[in-house]
Amino acid sequence: MPTGLEIIFLILSIAEFIIGMLGNVFIGLVNCSEWVKNQNISLADFIFTCLAISRISQLLVLLVESLIIGLPLYLFSTHKLAKPITLLWRITNHLTTWLATCLSIFYLLKIAHFSHSLFLWLKWRMNRVILVIFVFSFIFLIFDFLLLEGFNDLFLHVYMQDYSNLTLYMEESKTLYFETLILLSLTCLLPIVLSLTSLLLLFLSLVRHIRNLQLNSMGSRDSSTEAHKRAIKMVMSFLFLFILYFFSTQVVNWIFLMFPSHVIIKFISLLVYVFPSSHSFLLILGNSKLRQTALKVLWHLKSSLRRENLLYLYRHISQSLFKDNNLTRKL
Repeated sequence: MPTGLEIIFLILSIAEFIIGMLGNVFIGLVNCSEWVKNQNISLADFIFTCLAISRISQLLVLLVESLIIGLPLYLFSTHKLAKPITLLWRITNHLTTWLATCLSIFYLLKIAHFSHSLFLWLKWRMNRVILVIFVFSFIFLIFDFLLLEGFNDLFLHVYMQDYSNLTLYMEESKTLYFETLILLSLTCLLPIVLSLTSLLLLFLSLVRHIRNLQLNSMGSRDSSTEAHKRAIKMVMSFLFLFILYFFSTQVVNWIFLMFPSHVIIKFISLLVYVFPSSHSFLLILGNSKLRQTALKVLWHLKSSLRRENLLYLYRHISQSLFKDNNLTRKL
């Protein structure tokens, strides 16, 4: 029987899962419908769609992991299902991280203005550059698999052990756990570096653009300035959420190393949901097409609720009048 804290953990996990699914399913449906309608899709919309699909998969994996953590299911004691779930988590985590990083690089190459020959060469070949970066990232995924092949059995066996023997087992395995954890953490540094570089270059391009406008007495606001600012907000939001996501996963791993049965692991792991759940809504707010579609959907929902309320009120008044008429006739 789950304890009170386990029930709270499961409720919060399911709530974050539903919120994340709403945003990502909305992005996927809007872009896929536009793709079918126009028989064409832009690079940005394609990245948005792939990112939404990968995050839907990631949220499903996280939900199953939350159920494993929060429920005393003896089915998972053999970790036959837990091992492929961990591998699926690494795959979906890799795809979401690198697709969001490619989106940051896309904003940089699409919006920023630099006269350097290397930047212009990359800008003219933007589609190929982003594709090469994404394909290159699978080297890190292969590296993860090689590490997990030797580490996954140890980690999951420790996790599913009876707590009476867990301390002794952990003491014997801490060295391997520590070394593998550091190597797995290093694979997340390159996306952070690329996104931070994109953010800094976008900011530098914005400063130079505003300075040129002021020198030409054109003020400091035009379409390019607004595009720079929107792109900077998008990259900053991704970078902030990804760093929060990265540190929350690291804290969970390190606490597991020191206190494998501590209840705080469950609640810190809830922060992992923040990245795939909230970033989708930031993408909707930052994209004009998605934002306008979301406003239309909300307006239709509001109109439908208003019509239902009016219909309910009309029926209530009609029933009241019918009852009053019957009473009058009886009198």
